Amino acid sequence: MALVLTRKVGEVIIIGDDIKIQVLEIKGKQVRLGIEAPKKYAIHREEVYIRIHEENILAASKAPLSLKSIGDLWKKRK
Repeated sequence: MALVLTRKVGEVIIIGDDIKIQVLEIKGKQVRLGIEAPKKYAIHREEVYIRIHEENILAASKAPLSLKSIGDLWKKRK
């Protein structure tokens, strides 16, 4: 880790000009954070991010449909 910060409830961390992370609550070993960031940034818990990444790899590894197979699927729908 490059940077470790200590914050109390209500205190904020600013990243760049447009990302703000605030400590909202601390209960035992859990910390509740509030994050304000532009919509262009996807924000996920790590386990969700890993699952999305794995699903993307799986989808990319499957053979793409050829134009012929797309045409065959279209004919079956009619």
